[in-house]
Amino acid sequence: MYGKIRKFLGPVFHELARQKRRQIEAGHMLVDHVQMLISIPPKYAVAEVIGYIKGKSAIAIARQFSGRKRNFSGERFWARGYAVSTVGFEEERVRHYMRQQEQFDEKGYDEQDHEKADDKTEDDGTF
Repeated sequence: MYGKIRKFLGPVFHELARQKRRQIEAGHMLVDHVQMLISIPPKYAVAEVIGYIKGKSAIAIARQFSGRKRNFSGERFWARGYAVSTVGFEEERVRHYMRQQEQFDEKGYDEQDHEKADDKTEDDGTF
């Protein structure tokens, strides 16, 4: 995800998380997906929070970049699914993985090159 949409989405994600009283701890926007480390208390459904962020951000993108002000039925920006994992004591490990994935994306590495990657580049896709 590059250009104007990429710059636009970081603050949108933070605002949407704030509206649901959630905190985005870390985030990376890659070419074909977004990674977020987001704090969601156990009593709240992950699907509800992610669905809200994906739905509202898609509407914000349509308003900002395609001139749509209403009637968003049938609009699609995000893929239907998402991957989720819980994080406890492994939070730093997840943060490292996210930084590393950003670097792989920037350098164009494939899976065979992952072990060769240097972990010392800037995180331009953070939000």
